[in-house]
Amino acid sequence: MKPTLLVLAAGLGSRYGGLKQLDGLGPNGETIMDYSIYDAVKAGFGKVVFVIRKSFEAEFKEKVTKKYEHLLPVEIVFQELDNLPEGFELNPERVKPWGTNHALMMGKSVINEPFAVINADDFYGRKSYQVICDFLSQLEGSKNKYCMVGYRVGNTLSESGTVARGVCETDESSNLTGIVERTQIKRNDGVVQFLDENEEWISLPDNKPVSMNMFGFTPDYFEYSDDFFVDFLKENEEKLKAEFFIPTLVNDLIVDDKIEMRVLDTTSQWFGVTYQEDRPFVVSKFKELVDKGEYPSPLF
Repeated sequence: MKPTLLVLAAGLGSRYGGLKQLDGLGPNGETIMDYSIYDAVKAGFGKVVFVIRKSFEAEFKEKVTKKYEHLLPVEIVFQELDNLPEGFELNPERVKPWGTNHALMMGKSVINEPFAVINADDFYGRKSYQVICDFLSQLEGSKNKYCMVGYRVGNTLSESGTVARGVCETDESSNLTGIVERTQIKRNDGVVQFLDENEEWISLPDNKPVSMNMFGFTPDYFEYSDDFFVDFLKENEEKLKAEFFIPTLVNDLIVDDKIEMRVLDTTSQWFGVTYQEDRPFVVSKFKELVDKGEYPSPLF
């Protein structure tokens, strides 16, 4: 059975001020997500599931999923604030979504095979889809063995400012031993550095693996998510901005020695529009990739 791609897209409506502005960055107005689906199909994924909000379902189907339905099966699931376990009620003052792991949980009803998770607005690169698809293709029927694509930090920076990245520690078998979120990383005088708790710039090797939220799981991960989300809600009921993130749960499961997560190396360059000033760079990168013949134009 081919793995499934789970695309976290519930934030698109608010982030872009409506789907009409889903930004066309490719030479023929292609979005980052278009390239992601193209790469995933080439790598061998067999289905795509989009997590969106009900409020823009009709527009999303019209502008987005219609493009892909001839390529592979497409499913849509919904992330809403009131998607809560039995016994919990939504605080009416809560407006912030519950976070990436809550979004992932929405896929439980339609995913029964190994699956990868990506953000809708990040470009991950074809090699990344290939390495994660190849790994997931060997996991059918397996439990507690997961993976993530570890990007070389030097391939994930923005020239427009600092970026936040989950810096990964691994053992000799390339299994993850921990992720530490570093909120300010940039290149200073040619050297990648992060600002630590003492306001000091600490150097990192260019090939240090970081998480860009490209994870691979088997369906048993949904059970862990259900259990931990209950604990999360008990601890954070009064915190209107607390979020349930994928790396947080992964880290807890590793610390509790319940799972193994293999960090898969990729030479792909990540890019996305972190800052408005990043847009020209992303447009030029897509043009460069098309000119090299890596992508057709138009894409579909």
